[in-house]
Amino acid sequence: MGYNNYVPPEGVPTTAPPMGRVHRVVNVLGVFVPVAGVVAAAVILWGDLVGPHDLVLTAALYVLTGLGVTVGFHRLFTHRAFDTVLPVRAAFAVLGSMSVQGPIISWVADHRKHHAFTDEEGDPHSPHLTGRAGVLGALEGLWHAHVGWLFHDSNRAHRERYAPDLMGDPMIRFIDRWFPFWVALGLAIPAAVGWVIGGGLVGALAGLLWGGLVRIFLLHHVTFAINSLCHFMGRSRFETGDHSRNLFWLAPISFGEAWHNNHHAFPISAFHGLRRREIDPGGWLIRGLERMRLAWNVKRVSAERQIAKAQAMPAPRSAPAAD
Repeated sequence: MGYNNYVPPEGVPTTAPPMGRVHRVVNVLGVFVPVAGVVAAAVILWGDLVGPHDLVLTAALYVLTGLGVTVGFHRLFTHRAFDTVLPVRAAFAVLGSMSVQGPIISWVADHRKHHAFTDEEGDPHSPHLTGRAGVLGALEGLWHAHVGWLFHDSNRAHRERYAPDLMGDPMIRFIDRWFPFWVALGLAIPAAVGWVIGGGLVGALAGLLWGGLVRIFLLHHVTFAINSLCHFMGRSRFETGDHSRNLFWLAPISFGEAWHNNHHAFPISAFHGLRRREIDPGGWLIRGLERMRLAWNVKRVSAERQIAKAQAMPAPRSAPAAD
């Protein structure tokens, strides 16, 4: 079951209970503290150069936690695009949690609800539901889809309704419950590495800023751009009944997530890049795990299905004939 057109069980609310004050404060901190970290990093760098070890640390943790989101939270846990061994499942769940995008069960529930109501009333983060036309309406929609939806209760998914399988998984419930610990660990690791490599408190601070806060800031806004930009601009290869788009320039740094129209056309596919030139690092990792026999039941989309789906796209309107 891929959770495209997912029909939740009856009797369970669709929306999550209202956020408490602590939840709201945590959301604000999770979005804006990394921004403050970027500002702090810029101040520290004023008149100086960042060390190569800072950039390597940032890149390494960006890749690890980014793959935790796209391969783990998204393709494995949300869409069940492949199966894997328990240690790999746990590693993906922990790395995704260290990206600071919310506890795993809430993340999965919100994304499944997004697929159930894509760009319609009920979608937690569509940019097309503001009800206001023109440039201001577009900007309002993009802001809501990018980050504004995190501060509203209205369409957040009810966990028991949209993720009952994960609610029944003891390991995932444990990782979900310990989300604050994984966030702290994701900050402590780069600080410790910075202490060892850079020496002392200044090195630890640099590691915390670059491998922690700057890395979280960058990954947040790449992920948020999938919700906003990939439902607003780009190209559609397949008819999906929504506004999903492929955005080629965002694909490499989003680990293939920006082939978003492909994904909405075939949600259970383990591979979002469906052509050779469509860069999909998340798919490369899944293929590597499969070759090592650490992944199986890897969902693929045949060329015939792709052709049939592409042929269902309405033909572009021709230019009006000249007088």
